[in-house]
Amino acid sequence: MKFYFPRLGWALLALLWLVSPAFAADKPGKRLKKSHKDEVVTLTTAQGVIRLVLFEDTPLHKANFLKKAKSGFYDGTTFHRIIPGFMIQGGDANSKDADPGNDGLGQPNEGTIPAELTPGHKHEYGAVAAARMGGPAGTPSSITQFYLVENHDGAHFLDGQYTVFGQVIQGLDVIDKIAKQPKDGRDRPLADLKMTMKVEKLKCKKIAKLYGYTYQ
Repeated sequence: MKFYFPRLGWALLALLWLVSPAFAADKPGKRLKKSHKDEVVTLTTAQGVIRLVLFEDTPLHKANFLKKAKSGFYDGTTFHRIIPGFMIQGGDANSKDADPGNDGLGQPNEGTIPAELTPGHKHEYGAVAAARMGGPAGTPSSITQFYLVENHDGAHFLDGQYTVFGQVIQGLDVIDKIAKQPKDGRDRPLADLKMTMKVEKLKCKKIAKLYGYTYQ
């Protein structure tokens, strides 16, 4: 199954799964606070550590991502597609094997998640969003693959088209480092950019203090 994604250039389309009613939030990059604790996902790479939080008003994507992160699904997967000035994409189980040609294609019958297009969540720098098949807004998301916005001005031509379900709260510089790694003509890094993930539940006040993240 092939999945498509708007490519840099602000109008062109390219593969995302490469060679391969929501609740409104008032401000982009923030989430509704409904508890005194939250999960922080720590994504570790050879280029450094990225930490992110997930939005409560995209509950299907949040639950799915946390389940996979906690289970170890993402450990050993790579950022298999990088485009400087745009985004970095990863999470495909195929990227664990020795065949670079199937990276981004996804597993047969792995399923999808209904889109959760929340108007207040924009493609800001460091936004966490779900890959999906090409098609109109509302097309279901990939159940595994995600991307992190690397453009410092955001990628707002994608707003309302792809589900934004989280935000990087530490390690934006690491996204930049990953995006600048050497790559081939398919935007696949020449060297595997592997990741591991862990999930830690912390008090929201502690998250705000440690990482400067403001809860709505």
